[in-house]
Amino acid sequence: MNGGMKEKSRKVMWILTGILTLIFILVVYMTNSEIPFMMDDNWYSTMLAEDRPIENFADIVKSQVWHYYNWGGRSMTHGILQLTLLAGTRTADILNVLFTLLLGGMVCLAADHRRLPAFLAGISLVLGLNANWKMSMFWQAGAANYLYITVFILAYLYCYLRELPDEGSLLSCFFRRERKKENTGADKAEPAYAESAERVREPKTLPGIFLWIIPLGILAGWSNENMGPAVWIVSLAVILLVLKEKGRIRIWMIAGNLACLAGSVLCIIAPGNTVRTGQIKEEEYGILWRIFLRGYGESRGIMEYLFPVLLVLGFVWILNSCVLKQLPGRRTELVLLCAMLSWGAFVLSPHYPDRASFGTLVLCVCAILSVTAKILKQRADLAWPMWFAMLFCWLRGMYFCGEYLALAWGWIR
Repeated sequence: MNGGMKEKSRKVMWILTGILTLIFILVVYMTNSEIPFMMDDNWYSTMLAEDRPIENFADIVKSQVWHYYNWGGRSMTHGILQLTLLAGTRTADILNVLFTLLLGGMVCLAADHRRLPAFLAGISLVLGLNANWKMSMFWQAGAANYLYITVFILAYLYCYLRELPDEGSLLSCFFRRERKKENTGADKAEPAYAESAERVREPKTLPGIFLWIIPLGILAGWSNENMGPAVWIVSLAVILLVLKEKGRIRIWMIAGNLACLAGSVLCIIAPGNTVRTGQIKEEEYGILWRIFLRGYGESRGIMEYLFPVLLVLGFVWILNSCVLKQLPGRRTELVLLCAMLSWGAFVLSPHYPDRASFGTLVLCVCAILSVTAKILKQRADLAWPMWFAMLFCWLRGMYFCGEYLALAWGWIR
């Protein structure tokens, strides 16, 4: 009887989740269709250096070459932007919805929580806790710079995280060898058993990964000035951990890491970055005042842009670690390390707009879902409370879109 009630409860949850997912997709599409190409969209729909619209792929290449030397190094993201602008408004609207759903899928993969409720939770958290949902997900230039590129970043990061068993913590890795030395003679057979178990857990190689990890690594590195270096450092950390534990690494891991590094370097050293930075008024101030402004920007990122998602993350983290006494796992810690690096990197930037916190937000959402999966594995009875908590984030995201649609349709004056 109890098992039957549990099965019925699970089916009800999945049905409700499916309905909310369909509503989410419909509302996001309608919102995209009401937001026109504007601001930077109008400029990037031209040849940039010339006052004529782009007409083909060759024009986009020429535009991005000029852009690299005269305005900034985000050639990949702005190249994607120009492709979507060339495709037209309706195609761009469909692509924005598609990449929103792809982002939810990649969040679930990175968090290793592959359930429909987790998928809805991921996209709801990203929209509902967003510091600037419109400029990072619906404005076409913002969608290309943040929404689209974050999908590729998570795909790259997932390839590395899946190679590392999600056991223990990062700190324990440094003391593992010392603990083995203290083992008694009865425990000497344990390493062989552990090695055998590790071989069982070793994931299958993704099909053709050596062919596509290099372009994916370049795309992940050549994304944003803060996200590219952060994800490169984390992938390097995974390589070192795998090498330490298994004594060997896959060749594609090195190739992808080097490609990501190359992309990050190309993005940062672009001559156009110097041109653009020179036009920022704050760079004319003295060194002490600039240090203060950088510190203010970092503080604002934590206390304003990322504060809602950090509250949710802090809640599930305390519940998992302090109440249930579980470790978050090394993959979760590496995702949070990537989030911290992507936030801290802005201390080197004279400008930290709210929409630029999108990548860090998504990484925090990955950590939330990962920790939630561990909580539900031990306490399945918390599934409904967690679902209702997700519902509040879904409602907040729907409120953002609903308010915009009401204003656009004249329902609110």
